[in-house]
Amino acid sequence: MLLQKIPPFLRILTAMILGLGIGAYTSTVFMGVDAIANAFVMLLQMTALPYISLSLIVGIGGLSATGLSSTFKKSLVILLISVAMVLFFIFLSPIAFPDWTTAEFYSAETIKVSTEFDLVNLFIPANPFNSFADGLIPSVVTFSIFMGIGLMSVHRKKHALLLLGNLQTAVANVSVIVMRFAPLGIFCIGLRAAATVDPSDLDGLLVYIVTSAVLVFLLTFVVLPTIVSIVTPFGYRQIMKASREAMVTAFATGSFFIVIPVIVEKTKILIAQLNSENRDIVKVPSIIVPITFSLPVGGKLLALLFALFAAWFSGAHISLSDYVTLIVAGVPQLFGTSIIAVPNLLDLFNVSGTMFDFFLVAENLIVGRFAALLSVIFAVCLPLLIATSMINNFTFKWKKFGRNVLIIPVICIAAFVSLKHTFQTISHQYEGYSKFINRDFLFDDIPTTYLGEPSADSRIIQPFSGVLERVKQRGLLRVGYFRDDLPYSFNNRDGKLVGFDIEIMNQLAGDLGVAIEFVRIFRKEAAPLLASGYLDITTGIPVIPDNMKEFSLSLPYSSQHIAFVVKDDRRAEFITWEQIVSRKDLIIGIPEKFFYEKAIAKNFTNGKAWKISTPRLFFKDEYKHIDAMLFGAPTASAWTLLNPNYTVVTPKPLIPALTMAFPINKNDLSFELFMRNWIKMKQKDKTLKTLFRYWIEGKKQPNTE
Repeated sequence: MLLQKIPPFLRILTAMILGLGIGAYTSTVFMGVDAIANAFVMLLQMTALPYISLSLIVGIGGLSATGLSSTFKKSLVILLISVAMVLFFIFLSPIAFPDWTTAEFYSAETIKVSTEFDLVNLFIPANPFNSFADGLIPSVVTFSIFMGIGLMSVHRKKHALLLLGNLQTAVANVSVIVMRFAPLGIFCIGLRAAATVDPSDLDGLLVYIVTSAVLVFLLTFVVLPTIVSIVTPFGYRQIMKASREAMVTAFATGSFFIVIPVIVEKTKILIAQLNSENRDIVKVPSIIVPITFSLPVGGKLLALLFALFAAWFSGAHISLSDYVTLIVAGVPQLFGTSIIAVPNLLDLFNVSGTMFDFFLVAENLIVGRFAALLSVIFAVCLPLLIATSMINNFTFKWKKFGRNVLIIPVICIAAFVSLKHTFQTISHQYEGYSKFINRDFLFDDIPTTYLGEPSADSRIIQPFSGVLERVKQRGLLRVGYFRDDLPYSFNNRDGKLVGFDIEIMNQLAGDLGVAIEFVRIFRKEAAPLLASGYLDITTGIPVIPDNMKEFSLSLPYSSQHIAFVVKDDRRAEFITWEQIVSRKDLIIGIPEKFFYEKAIAKNFTNGKAWKISTPRLFFKDEYKHIDAMLFGAPTASAWTLLNPNYTVVTPKPLIPALTMAFPINKNDLSFELFMRNWIKMKQKDKTLKTLFRYWIEGKKQPNTE
């Protein structure tokens, strides 16, 4: 009985805090917690979509043509003003970004092809039933609006509206029943979230997360409700009371969608107090709130803040015209989901797709919850403003306005300035270099020796014998590796030779039951050393015609998309292949193993292509005349870790990836067959996948899937 006396939002809030606390303390997701959390979210989702559709059909269908026209005009004006206000604060937020030396976040997910944005397919349902089944909210909203408009002109619509209204009430009642289990569901969600958070995920995201939090707090608890309370009969406390239950649930679940029924019912009650006799204004929440889910409003607009953050973090220059572009070209992207929109927003600033990984981590970690919170207050305030305008009941409270006209701007400016000062006082240290250079083998080492160069007798042609027989006789596998071939072969902080290819070769020697000897070579030395029998195999090279003519190549074990490494401030010059190949003044550096002479002669007819023995030269002062270095994307990402003032650019259109293979003696068919089957085996047992995730993608732990 005592528990029932506690307001629902307090029960939910308490449950969330307990869940977060226990999850953070134990870092363990207990049996059944995950199932309960998923079940609660799915129950909320079960009612949300039918409720949205029924609300729109009943709300619009019950209006007269005059009522609809009036509602639409006033709603559009108020909507645009509200969005403009939120955009103003989002564009103000970057003043909090500190003057740090920043760099691209290391990831092999550099290749991000932006999804084509198609408003027609997004909003117009060719098959409404498929839209319902697939959860395509914009299509469902469009269908429901047209059904409501169609119902408006039906002469005998009373019975239809009664039936649909009863169904809407039934769905709302189900939502009420589900919300009774909210404390348990929210507790499990909070526990799971806290227990599964990796503290390292916060690396490099502090600025964006904290800035987002401050921005959402100001808009949700200060700016929007205060402004509404100034120009409408509704008080600040009334607005927050109508919002609090939905806020807590939306924040805990990270979903605005599932609390739409709650918002509609709460705002209906509030508007009915304003004028219960006017049925049109009471229906406003049923129409407006579901529509807001599909529009680029509320929390969806935080994606624009991330675009600004990504540009700052990557060193991209932002001008006034870029803000205009962000409004004109960026806001329409948000009709879809943020997952679709963000890669396209990054393109607007010519920011590497690598930053998309940042967004996914931040969104799943906490920012998605901030966005849901902002969406709730926006969805509460908008129908209150529209309903007030429909009955011409705007009441400008001069005393309250005079009290807040200075307080709100001062609070906001002080918040962002203080935030910038706080960030500046933090000792920021770039960790990309250390994260890379400190890496060591995932698996056990085997006895290893190293040669800085081939021995004096390396050129002597040995009597032919297969690699397998030769390795068995000498008790070691001799492998050639290319210097400065990050992240495939390099020396870590301790001077140990490590890397993706190096550990694969360790695995190969271990399976052969022999020791291993690594010999550092230049690319031009590989073929004669393999032909002489001195080397058994080398680390990987691209499968291109020049290499195929010179070697027998193993089965491909990996792949690389072509990318360029350029100075941060020159990324815009390398966005498309057309830009690159048409420039007569460009000088492109190409490492030896990527130098395909036929392709170079065909494509770089205007500019110059320089063959470079080691990529390290590109970053030296005497090679400043080279404008960009052509790499595989994983290699490019690794070099930007060591040189954070450079960035990775993948030109459009995306060309097919180059596969990587191990060169072997052209005459050794037996070893070629062995390597083919061995690579297949390592692909099947996921060894190669695990090593790829660790060395190329930069994951701390191997994939256990």
